[in-house]
Amino acid sequence: MQHEITIPFLVEQDEDGAWAAQAALTPNAFANGQGDSREEAIEDLKSAIALLAEEVGVPEQLVVTVEVP
Repeated sequence: MQHEITIPFLVEQDEDGAWAAQAALTPNAFANGQGDSREEAIEDLKSAIALLAEEVGVPEQLVVTVEVP
């Protein structure tokens, strides 16, 4: 079964130029990705999230629309 999930993530570049991406699938399940570019780190993170979702399941999602000034 295919699920589409939306997950906030962070991407940072370290002092050596390597990129790292991280996200929480659930409050207790985290995924990390890394690469030589921002895009590579995000793609690696996507793969890690897919593997993690297979292991812990896909979390329930709630969509909220907010107005931000």
